[in-house]
Amino acid sequence: MLKFLLWLILFVLCWPLALAALILYPLVWLLSLPFRLLGITVKAAFDLLKAILTLPARCLNKLAA
Repeated sequence: MLKFLLWLILFVLCWPLALAALILYPLVWLLSLPFRLLGITVKAAFDLLKAILTLPARCLNKLAA
């Protein structure tokens, strides 16, 4: 709701900029989507590597407890 109100204020003060933002926002979102997916994939790969590397320590911790 706040974003909508800010957009309305922008529309009243500077309508060409508001219309450009309205048109360009979906395009920017579509262009950034592959980078988001790449970031999710890299994070998942690092989390898997961390889980594999810490597995022996976690197993030893369970045995000691």
